[in-house]
Amino acid sequence: MKRVGLLGGTFDPPHLGHLVVAVEALDQLGLDEVRLVVANDPWQKSDERRVTPADVRFALVERAVEGLSGVVASDVEIERGGATYTIDTLERLTSVEPDTSWSVIVGADAAAGLETWHRADELRHRAEFVVVNRGDDERDAPAGWRSVRLSIPGIDISSTLLRGRVADGVGIRLLTPDAVIADIDRRGLYLRAA
Repeated sequence: MKRVGLLGGTFDPPHLGHLVVAVEALDQLGLDEVRLVVANDPWQKSDERRVTPADVRFALVERAVEGLSGVVASDVEIERGGATYTIDTLERLTSVEPDTSWSVIVGADAAAGLETWHRADELRHRAEFVVVNRGDDERDAPAGWRSVRLSIPGIDISSTLLRGRVADGVGIRLLTPDAVIADIDRRGLYLRAA
C-alpha cells in the first residue's frame, strides 16, 4: 500500500519551513510521497486579510517543489471548489486512490484542536495524523486519534513574515526557493498599495 502524507495550507507564499516539514516527513516516516495541498478557500484566513487567488498560490507551490523528489503540489481542493475540510479531501482522495494510506501532517497547535474539526468523529478513522513539534510545543493529538510525532529543526519562518518583507522591500532569499521569488516578482505579489 502506498503511504502518502498530506500537508495542507494556504501557502501564501510557500517557504522553506513548509519544505522542511515535507522532507522530514518523507525521511523520518518512510512515506512514499508528501503532497502540499493548496487550500481553495482558506476560510479561516479569508476574513482576516486578502488571500492571493488559489491558482496563483498553487503555481507558487509548484515552483517551490521543483526538484524535490517525493514532494509534489496538489490542487485537489482547488478542483473541488468552495470551502473544503480535511474530511472532504480525504473522502475524495480515497475514492480515486483506494490503495493509499493517508497521513495528515499538522502542527502541534492544530493537533490539539482536532476534536473541533469538521466531522471529527469520522475524520479520526480516515487517516493517521502526523503532529509536527516545533520548539517547545510538544502537544499531541487527542486520545483516540491515530498519531505519530514528527520532530523538525526549529525554523522560524512564516508566510506572514515573507509577505511583510516583500511589502517592505526587504529580500526573501534563502527563505523560499529562488523559483518562488522569481514568480512573486514577476506577478508583483505582496507589494504595498501605492
